[in-house]
Amino acid sequence: MTQAWVRVGSINDIPRRGARCVKSGEMSIAIFRTADDRVFALEDKCPHKNGPLSQGIVHDGCVTCPLHNWVISLETGTAQGADEGQTMSIPVRLDGDEIILGLGPAK
Repeated sequence: MTQAWVRVGSINDIPRRGARCVKSGEMSIAIFRTADDRVFALEDKCPHKNGPLSQGIVHDGCVTCPLHNWVISLETGTAQGADEGQTMSIPVRLDGDEIILGLGPAK
């Protein structure tokens, strides 16, 4: 099954070590930019108490949830350390400066 890829904006719209959100249906997706310009996308809710990951601190390939300091891997969406849980990771790629998300199967 092939992936449906959707352009959602430019990497230049996101500050380094920051995030921006886009909507896909009812889901809010946080798109993160690391200090070295890698881009990741996660559902914008922490697996702990649904905190807004997009408002967290981006560091070392992770984001720290602003509510209870859970550390979530940007690559996998998995909680780090002793915490357990996972948020959905969204496929993402760059085409030049354009951010493209994999949002479900192609129609």
